Formats: sequence, structure tokens, C-alpha cells
Amino acid sequence: MGIQKPTWLEALYREKFFMPCSIHETAKKNEKNVCCLDCCTSICPHCVPYHRFHRLVQIRRYVYHDVVRLEDLEKLIDCSNVQAYTINGAKAVFIKKRPQNRQFKGSGNYCTSCARSLQEPFIHCSLGCKVDFVLKHCKSLSPFLRSCNSLQLSPDFFIPQDMGDDELTNETPHSTIVDCDERVSSSSGSSGSENMSWACTEFVRKKRSGLYVCSKSANKVGEEDMEATMSRRKGIPHRSPLC
Repeated sequence: MGIQKPTWLEALYREKFFMPCSIHETAKKNEKNVCCLDCCTSICPHCVPYHRFHRLVQIRRYVYHDVVRLEDLEKLIDCSNVQAYTINGAKAVFIKKRPQNRQFKGSGNYCTSCARSLQEPFIHCSLGCKVDFVLKHCKSLSPFLRSCNSLQLSPDFFIPQDMGDDELTNETPHSTIVDCDERVSSSSGSSGSENMSWACTEFVRKKRSGLYVCSKSANKVGEEDMEATMSRRKGIPHRSPLC
């Protein structure tokens, strides 16, 4: 008696992906788009750090169906004769069957399980169709399964930071404001009342833009600057002499 479907394959077919994660229901980007093959469950990007030593597969969406990159599936099971599609520059295959409501007439290439029209020389439209075909005719998946002890997500997979925006807002002031006690004074020989001393009091870091803004406050302001800041009245207009 041959073996049936492995547990990780059952999880790929059974789990509901792109649903909100119940553990991180209040977090942003909490859609479950990863399958942990060791735990046989779907997880969201916030759960990935807790499964970092497990075999992980990213689930993608294509025409409202779940797909997996062919490169990842080939490490787990033989995917020959399964039609692949190019999604964002990478080959991907559908996980579940996609039966057509309307059957095409005439000669052509069709899926062995759901009769979907395919391109030559493919005979399976999804991984599920091939698995059903193999179990029906060969009674075992053993010759098609491959040993895979390590399977990680691609480097471009987005993993949110543990600290959210609300936590960043509640940070201590020392993490966003740095006090500067250095004072710059003029070296001219004028009296102390005419000297102007500026204190750089704070550097405010903009969290998102990464810019730094230096706010300056004057301790002593010279008389000339005081006069310059006073309101000025318009003088008497000068008219040109009449000819």
C-alpha cells in the first residue's frame, strides 16, 4: 500500500490564505500569505520570525487563485507536466484545481483531472491535478517526492518590524531629540551686550523621512537685530516735479 499525501501537501491544499491573522489581528499587513510546512499551517509576515528555522513557502495570488513559485515546489515534489505561468518574472503553478464552467469543443490539450484547456505539452493545470492523477494511476507519491530539509523565503520578502507606529510614538524623548550644549559665540572685541550667543537646543528626527531639523534659539539679541525686527512705517512719498 502506497503512501498518501504528505501532511505539508495537505496543508497547502487545506489552509485558507490571504485571510487576517487571528494572532496579529490589530497589526497592519497581517494577511496569511506564508505556509509553514513543518507546522502545516498558514501564517502572516508577523509570524515569520517565530518560524525562521522551519520550511517556509510564500503563497501568491494570480487571477484569484493561490499559486507557489515553481522554484520552491520543485524542491519538494516533481512538478513536470504541470503548466506554469510567469508572474512578476518568475514561474509559478496553481495549487488547486481550476475546473472550467464552459468546455471548449474541438481537438486540443486538456488537463487530466479537470479538463481545462492547456498548452502543449502540459497535461496538468495545477499541482492538485497532478497529485490526483498520480495517486489514481501509480497509487503512491513516493517516486515524485523530494527530500528538502531547508526552505526559506526569498530575500525580498517583506517582514514588518516588531515595533509599530504606535510604539514609535511612545518612545522616550532621548531617542528622537538630542540635546546639544555647545554654544557658538562671536570672537570680536565688542562688549558683552553686543555679542550674540546661539544655542542649538534640539535635533528633531523625522521618523519617516529621516531628516533632521535643528531648532535654534537666541539667548541674547543685539540692538541692531532688535531694531531690524521692529515694525517700520512708510516714509513720505516723493513726487516728481510738475512740468
